[in-house]
Amino acid sequence: MSTADVESAAKLRPRGSNNLGTRQFNERVVLQAIRLHGALPKAEIARLTNLTAQTVQLIIARLEADGLVFKHAPLRGKIGQPSVPMALNPDGAYSIGIKIGRRSLDVLLVDFAAQVRERLVLDYQFPDPDSLFDEIRTRVQALRKTLGPKRAQLLHGVGVAAPLSLGGWQSLLGVAPEQAGKWNAIDIRSQVTAMTKLPVELVKDTAAACVAELVSGRGRSIRSFLYIYVDTFVGGGLVIDSRLRSGGSGNAGAVGSMPLGPGDASGGPPRQLLNVASLFTLESMYAQAGLDAGALADARAVASPWLPVTRKWMSQATPALAMAINGAAALLDLEGVVIDGSFSREMLAALQAELGVALDRCNWEGVSRPEVLAGTMGADAGAIGGALLPLYANFAPDRNLFLKLDR
Repeated sequence: MSTADVESAAKLRPRGSNNLGTRQFNERVVLQAIRLHGALPKAEIARLTNLTAQTVQLIIARLEADGLVFKHAPLRGKIGQPSVPMALNPDGAYSIGIKIGRRSLDVLLVDFAAQVRERLVLDYQFPDPDSLFDEIRTRVQALRKTLGPKRAQLLHGVGVAAPLSLGGWQSLLGVAPEQAGKWNAIDIRSQVTAMTKLPVELVKDTAAACVAELVSGRGRSIRSFLYIYVDTFVGGGLVIDSRLRSGGSGNAGAVGSMPLGPGDASGGPPRQLLNVASLFTLESMYAQAGLDAGALADARAVASPWLPVTRKWMSQATPALAMAINGAAALLDLEGVVIDGSFSREMLAALQAELGVALDRCNWEGVSRPEVLAGTMGADAGAIGGALLPLYANFAPDRNLFLKLDR
């Protein structure tokens, strides 16, 4: 981790307590500090967490004995004894992340350092609950088998990311109402819990993607940001003071539902952002041009013969995204906007460049224009965010109470 990265990440400081009776909490604070800042010497951990050097020494010894941290090579070249950075042990714990999307199923095995160890994917036109949970069971069993009996004991839970209304927008997707309606009677969390016998967390798909970016990506250096994720439908999340805000119904940051203008001339409702800025729209445009829609997943989307169609989609999507960002910035006074999607990094770079042009055309009078940054998670964002939930439940201090910010 570079000096600049450490300095920027230093905005986030989980603080410990030197009082008696707080052993587990202090252990979690130390783990959180290492997760946010990267490998750290014990003296730096003590400074960041406000714990005494003796307390940190004891905590690190326990965490090392438990296999949760390990020593990096000593840092030499300075006066005095070389310092020894402590890092998270990737093999210290595992979790499984599941993303149930409208076009694909992603099941990931994630280690303690939030790195993807195994990835299993199933593509479909629309998820059928009559068969999908059998597919999930098969993949979860396969991932547990790859761990082996000993490491499987370090599997701490499953996080599931899915749209709040998986059966919604069936007319837009061309799905029969009876097929989409099956999801209305499905308790996803209960279904997955029954098949795994592990603790299961369930979260909205775009919120899960935002969690991944908040914990392991741009969120380590930006305190308040709007997160936009371009997938089959476009959605997002809202982070204020380094905390994901879910809202009263769990749908805060639902940028896909933001209206585009006052409505049509006949008095009908206005189009929503998801109507023009979703990959479902681009997929349909590729199909109309006789092109393979699978190019969405790789760099072909920004190469011939897909590029002209991609540019046409961007010419419609980026002004709509810019309008949403402009409105959100006026209301929330954001530090930044993070944009990502289930497409290649080449596609993300092209979209970010076109979005910058569209934002130049917005009226920023009286509004602070936020910086737009590329996300770091890509297509795995939702599943990684889901997998992080059980790891946080077991190894992180309560963010709502203890993740304090530098003044």
